[in-house]
Amino acid sequence: MSAFDKIEKTVENAVENVFSRAFKSDVKPVELASAIKRTMDERSAEISRDRIVSPNDFTLTLSPQDFKKIAEWDEDALREELIGIATNYAREQAYVFLGPISVAFAESNTQPRGKIEVACHTRRGPVAPATTPHASPQNPIIDVNGERYILTGAVTVIGRGSVADIQLDDSGISRKHLELRVTPSGVIATDLNSTNGSFVEGHKISAATLVDGNTITIGHTRIMFWTSPEPQ
Repeated sequence: MSAFDKIEKTVENAVENVFSRAFKSDVKPVELASAIKRTMDERSAEISRDRIVSPNDFTLTLSPQDFKKIAEWDEDALREELIGIATNYAREQAYVFLGPISVAFAESNTQPRGKIEVACHTRRGPVAPATTPHASPQNPIIDVNGERYILTGAVTVIGRGSVADIQLDDSGISRKHLELRVTPSGVIATDLNSTNGSFVEGHKISAATLVDGNTITIGHTRIMFWTSPEPQ
């Protein structure tokens, strides 16, 4: 951020604070999204020249009046929308996550109306939204129905049930269908005794070591797998 941008942001924040004190209005959904993006910018950590890690766990604390609005907007739908916004913003800024994004809402009697307090943490998980194309043998990327994920943990379970790390709405998939295990010798795909089986390049497998470019099929879902920086 340039010196001019910093001055502009300081003026912008000062104006926002003056207006929020003068006109106590309810929080709007767009302000929730802006608060998350601002927190990502402020709390992201540069690990290397091309790797900036962003927090992925957010708790938004609101006044009792604003908190009531969350239910009116449909809390689950709002949460999913904010997660999507955070994912897209991370792609724009080349931030990476170390685990899945979570958004929670909290109420505080001491929180001023119209103001948002954001607490954030970086929590490692088995899988995270892929926001950069930098796949590697240690952190492969998979494409599942157009959604890209990076494997950030040793074991990722894919299935239809809530116990799965990646949950798919596919009637041909078992609750716990497929396991992807990252090992020093490669990524091993293991069928978890599913009803309809798992296939790699059209061949039914019980377990198989994946190679860059493999296609996995479970139920009606195709999963593309790669470990190079860009998919072929």
